[in-house]
Amino acid sequence: MTMSPADQVLALFSSRGHEHHGEVIDQQSHALQSAVLAQAVGADDALVVAALLHDIGHLVAAADHGPRSDRSIDDDHHEAVGARWVAPRFGPIVARPIALHVVAKRYRCTVDPAYFDTLSPTSIETLQAQGGLLDTEAVARFEAHRGHADALALRGWDEAAKDPHVTTVGLDEFRALLQRVAITEG
Repeated sequence: MTMSPADQVLALFSSRGHEHHGEVIDQQSHALQSAVLAQAVGADDALVVAALLHDIGHLVAAADHGPRSDRSIDDDHHEAVGARWVAPRFGPIVARPIALHVVAKRYRCTVDPAYFDTLSPTSIETLQAQGGLLDTEAVARFEAHRGHADALALRGWDEAAKDPHVTTVGLDEFRALLQRVAITEG
């Protein structure tokens, strides 16, 4: 019997959600904080799921990278890995902002230099590994992308969702939402 997309998400967080990837909170707490922030501003279901799953690529990336004591360096292209994993399970509307949330950080830092000052130390470190600031052509391409507004919203929640003092609901509270948004066969 194949697990549902919702159960696959819950299983991934159960097995790897405790990982930190350079931040002070673990991946599960970060995902939950992101999703709660999206809900708080009335984001639609697909964007809330994207907020919950935006870093899922870290969890599904090949586990055999060898020993890695510094999980802060983004060498797994988690946005692309995550979007490819999410798309067949939750559709392109959920996958698109996940695929774009790293370039959204680069864009925000390019067009609003003050945004850089809001980044966590890990986000600053990974900014360079992810390509740094965008050139003029890349800015225009990002602005022309039909998913750029959702990616920018997701980027804001991503950066704000790193507070070790915030307590959120449990992951199981999102099961019904994940089931509603999931692509079902039949």
